[in-house]
Amino acid sequence: MGKNSIEMTKIPANSTLLEAAMAVSRKLLPRRSRLTPGWCAAIASILEVTARKPGNVNPENSFHDLSYDDLCHAAIAIAPILDKSGTIPLGKTIRDAVDQSRLVTRSNANLGIIIAIAPLVAGSTSLKSHLSAHDADTVIEQCDAQDSLDVYAAIKRGAASSMGRRDKYDIQDSPPQSIRRAMQYAATTEPQDSIAGLWGSGYQSLWDNVVSDLQNYESHGTGWEQSIIFTALSQLARTPDSLIIRRHGRQKALQISAEAGALLALPEQERSAATETFDWRLRQPCRINPGTTADLVAAGLYVYLWNSCFHEPF
Repeated sequence: MGKNSIEMTKIPANSTLLEAAMAVSRKLLPRRSRLTPGWCAAIASILEVTARKPGNVNPENSFHDLSYDDLCHAAIAIAPILDKSGTIPLGKTIRDAVDQSRLVTRSNANLGIIIAIAPLVAGSTSLKSHLSAHDADTVIEQCDAQDSLDVYAAIKRGAASSMGRRDKYDIQDSPPQSIRRAMQYAATTEPQDSIAGLWGSGYQSLWDNVVSDLQNYESHGTGWEQSIIFTALSQLARTPDSLIIRRHGRQKALQISAEAGALLALPEQERSAATETFDWRLRQPCRINPGTTADLVAAGLYVYLWNSCFHEPF
């Protein structure tokens, strides 16, 4: 994939999410091929990063160690790995996906997305009906000590230096027998981690929040990009971003969440300019990146797209 090739698709602003996903898929997939879980994850990840969400990487804004191309290449690199989810354990899927992503990017590009989306992909591989939160939860419940070992190895490989230090189940310690227990601890002790919360408490919150927001904006005729942006802002407003908490503290994260909520409360005609201003403040004078929120949006997009086009030619 060449530089900015996804951006060059110029998806019309009034496209639905499914129409936007189909535009991206035409760049990646053979004509009329069936959508696999791995490629659905790649398309969801690319749509998420293409939408110009405040504070995140997008086609117009990069970080010094992470670009739009990095995230697109990482999304494509993990698709074949995720498609093996039905035949290999979840922990190994995550470890292999992180290793593959690191081969094509300069830094931790999509560790959070991989951890959030891998149980969803694994839950999609043998379905006879739409994906549910219970399917993802069942995959996690089946994890054993080897899965725990592989997930810990993946996190160390992907972002050990940015995880901080925990009194219990720290990433630098020996992996516990139960990865779910470690995730439950990470979700409920400072700095609380929202992706760990999905693993520890169940994926229903993803359906109740991000997936529901996407459905709501789509049902009101909101275009694909604005649906993603407003969903990200809604998630940020209700839940302080884990990455912001780790890097800047809980008070700053609460402030950013309050600003996102105030932005959503504005009349619709005022939101565009206010969103641009909010985006600028998240980049100046230092980077305040709602990265965990972006990861959750990618996972929600996966659910929305998979359930919208289940086993259909894409």
